[in-house]
Amino acid sequence: MGYSTGNVRDTQRAVGIPVQNIAAIDAGSNGIRMAVARLGPDGRLQVISSARAPVRLGADAFAHGQITEPTMQTVAETFARFRKSATDLMVTRLRAVATSAMREAGNSDVLIDRIAREAGINVEVISGEEESRLIHLAIGKVVDLAGRRAMLIDIGGGSVEVTLTEGDNIVSSESYRMGTVRLLQKFDGDGRSRQSFNRMVKEYAEATRRRLDREIGRQGVDLCVGTGGNIEEMGELAKRIFRRDSARLITARDLRDLGDQLGSLTPSERATRYNLRPDRADVIMPACVVLQSLVKTAGVREVLVPGVGLKDGVLWDLAAQADPRPPRREQVWSSAVHLGEKYALDAEHGGVVAELAMQIFDQTTSLHGLGAEERLVLEVAALLHDIGYFVNAIDHDRHGHYLLHNSFLFGLSEPQQAVVANIVRYHRKTVPTLEHGHFKALAPRDRVLVNKLCALLRLADGIDTGHAGRVRRVDLTGAKSRWTLALEGEGDLALEKWTLTKRRAMFQDVFGVELAIA
Repeated sequence: MGYSTGNVRDTQRAVGIPVQNIAAIDAGSNGIRMAVARLGPDGRLQVISSARAPVRLGADAFAHGQITEPTMQTVAETFARFRKSATDLMVTRLRAVATSAMREAGNSDVLIDRIAREAGINVEVISGEEESRLIHLAIGKVVDLAGRRAMLIDIGGGSVEVTLTEGDNIVSSESYRMGTVRLLQKFDGDGRSRQSFNRMVKEYAEATRRRLDREIGRQGVDLCVGTGGNIEEMGELAKRIFRRDSARLITARDLRDLGDQLGSLTPSERATRYNLRPDRADVIMPACVVLQSLVKTAGVREVLVPGVGLKDGVLWDLAAQADPRPPRREQVWSSAVHLGEKYALDAEHGGVVAELAMQIFDQTTSLHGLGAEERLVLEVAALLHDIGYFVNAIDHDRHGHYLLHNSFLFGLSEPQQAVVANIVRYHRKTVPTLEHGHFKALAPRDRVLVNKLCALLRLADGIDTGHAGRVRRVDLTGAKSRWTLALEGEGDLALEKWTLTKRRAMFQDVFGVELAIA
């Protein structure tokens, strides 16, 4: 991203380009940041203003489980200042997100309400998965990920987000509760020695990183990318101390040597010797230990530091909303396939049902009136409809809903993911009902969508009832209230046709038609 110090508004007016300034606020555990960017007609972003307030939300949240009144007041004042700056820069769209500390604070709703009343800004507390998605979006704008398997490491104050990608698609993401402020609260609160603190942090990081081994597997990674203020500071220190050419690359050896030097000093000594802010000097040591541990797990020799983070991802997400498009199928499908592999899904049957569901969807557009986004939702639900078998074949629809409710499908919005989970819940026997809280919680439009897509999925699943893949093509034709379904494939398909007579009731009820099985 570029930076500008000139009078942006005058420049925009001079060339006749409408003002399209957007802003992102990241309320993290160790500070609150805002970036304002100009969105040009070519879709490019130019950062025109950046600010940071050293408000340590995590100090309250991780120690007490609550945000204290003095901190609330400081946060509200910070947001009011940011709102004034956004107004002065003629910002037309602003998104504010909060991460780990606000996710965990028991009174975060009170703080969010105060910010809305006093600053006129709505703060969105995002999940670890959404945080990873946005950071991945920012990295993808400045790093070529094509053709490479990468590990993205974001070290924050409350959590560490580790995302594995293949090409431009996210494969998996995990959030680890070993952010720097959290580690300070956990291990430095009882006055233990510097050596004891460093050892405890290292042991904690080593124990946590073992969870990554299964995700990485034998393939390993080709590239390791680090984001977050602490990693950027490590890059600057490595460049200065070890006389490297750039702060954008840290070798594993540099990390080890840097850890030795930082670990031998107190926070105040670090601040003095390396000219660090006090709120950076105390957290950079645990960040260095955590990064060393993860780099060891990744088996790489260096970490790329692109200089972007969550707020940049929010800006790019806002820019994309100016030209909304359906979610990228490649990303959604990749995420769904990985989730299926994790839970030992019968991928062959899932793929057959997904293909049949797409045929049925495309041939019944006059009935359901749905578009590309809904088609993708059905395709994913069809692929994953039997994922609950991982828990138990009995009630696998219930188990499937549970697994999908507690998983994340990258590329789909949270409402779309809730729809997928509900489709899986009702893909066989039980019909959707408002007596079920998870279905009632959906928006009315999404409840209708679940009914429509369930009706289609039940047919597709019934066609491959024997998991034999004998049906190659579905032919659904009809007019007004009378429709006919014919099958093409191997053998007489008697079992498949018999099953369809049992599965067609929901299709008939939802769309108000008769369905004959030819």
